[in-house]
Amino acid sequence: MFFKSLVSRVIILNILLLTVGIGIFTLFHIRREHNHLVSSTRENAGLLLSTIEKAIFNAMRTGQSEEVQAILQMVGENSRLLNVRIFHPNGTILKSARSEEIGRRVGPNELAIFQNHQDYGIFRVGDQETLGVVKSIVSDERCFLCHGSGRKVVGVLNLNYSLSDTTQKLRDSTQFFAFSTIFIIVLLSVGSSFLLLRFVRRPIQSLAGQMAKVEQGDLSVRITPRFSDEIGSLARSFNSMVDHLEMAKKELEQYHYQQMVRADRLASVGEMASGVAHEIKNPLAGISSAISVLADDFAEDDPRKAIVGEVLEQITRLNKTATDLLFFGKPGDPEFSFVDLNALIKKTLFFIAQHPEAKNIHRVKDLDRELPPVWADEKQIQQVLFNVMINGIQSMTDGGTLTVETLLVERGGQQYGQIMVSDTGEGIPPDRMEKIFVPFYTTKTQGTGLGLAICRKLMEQQGGTIRVDSHQGEGTVFIIELPVVAGGTQIEKEDNRAST
Repeated sequence: MFFKSLVSRVIILNILLLTVGIGIFTLFHIRREHNHLVSSTRENAGLLLSTIEKAIFNAMRTGQSEEVQAILQMVGENSRLLNVRIFHPNGTILKSARSEEIGRRVGPNELAIFQNHQDYGIFRVGDQETLGVVKSIVSDERCFLCHGSGRKVVGVLNLNYSLSDTTQKLRDSTQFFAFSTIFIIVLLSVGSSFLLLRFVRRPIQSLAGQMAKVEQGDLSVRITPRFSDEIGSLARSFNSMVDHLEMAKKELEQYHYQQMVRADRLASVGEMASGVAHEIKNPLAGISSAISVLADDFAEDDPRKAIVGEVLEQITRLNKTATDLLFFGKPGDPEFSFVDLNALIKKTLFFIAQHPEAKNIHRVKDLDRELPPVWADEKQIQQVLFNVMINGIQSMTDGGTLTVETLLVERGGQQYGQIMVSDTGEGIPPDRMEKIFVPFYTTKTQGTGLGLAICRKLMEQQGGTIRVDSHQGEGTVFIIELPVVAGGTQIEKEDNRAST
């Protein structure tokens, strides 16, 4: 649980970065301190070698060669000097502060430094780290009398310097830096942890708690930003979001209230319209019959016959409007059965072909032969198809193409039989797209505005949907979807066998 927290991961990362960063710096500083101490010791040893060399030259020049041994012994009394000696280039010790080693072989480390033409080297003698410094004693004109003519190495001055003090200083420095490093890491870790917990984790937890309240529907919560940092900005954004949500909720509640009032009003109007339509239909039937009888008495060339025909056409229109009002106010219950959409489309297209406005319309069908039957009311679905196709034909006043397609689609584990009816008309303007399914909304001079509203109502009764996609100047597509019942094809076959 600890490692799942963002703050915990940041704290651990900070500790790791601090440890690595300060650790690298400490190692670098210790290495630098070591080199500095060794370099300082080597410089001191070099100065001491030069002093010893000058003293030896002065003693040899004045013929006091016995003073060389005394000089080495005097210098060797320094507590930090392990030994000072002069050895032959072949390794034999000629003079030494320790007289007992005269005539012996010098150590391999000192001889290796000389033979490798180096000035110094660091090695261990027992358990003690030692700095060995060598300097060749080269004869000059003052030495030709005793050592012969020609410049040559007549001896090697060697000084072994103890690095125990240097090692102890380095050890003390290392311990100091180690404790300082641990202290700094702990201090910075505790400080950063406190800052993260106080100024990041706690505000985020508070924000999460308030968000949980909002999720439960409480839109009265607000957060008071304490600082003008990123967390404060996040709190202000949260408050702004809740303000907008609260405003949207109030608007939505107001909209729902208005919709309920409108629905009640529409229900009342629908009931009244249904009653009026019912009362109108019977007189209209009588009027239509009477005028038809009168029309039969007129000769074909009688101008009154045309007038009577126009009256009959208007009566037919009124009758259709009354019928639509009755159906919209109280649609009949659907009679469900397995419906073959492809066969139903072919039948509907046949009727559409007889329509007077379909003469210049090219009809195209692209049907999925594997489309299973749907569970619906065949007559009501045909009514929807007929209405949508007539709308498409009427939108193509100068001719065009009416295309009907079927296919099987799946969403959320449910299969649907989809019908797409598209035309190449002028399309629907964007400002009218949301109104075409509204009752009594129409742009036609001869329309009632109930056709598409009835289509949507019929589709909702059968668990289906109808929607439209249109671009002005490019035509319109109506998309009808009906749920496919699992095993519908097999059930239909069994029903057919039972009926035979």
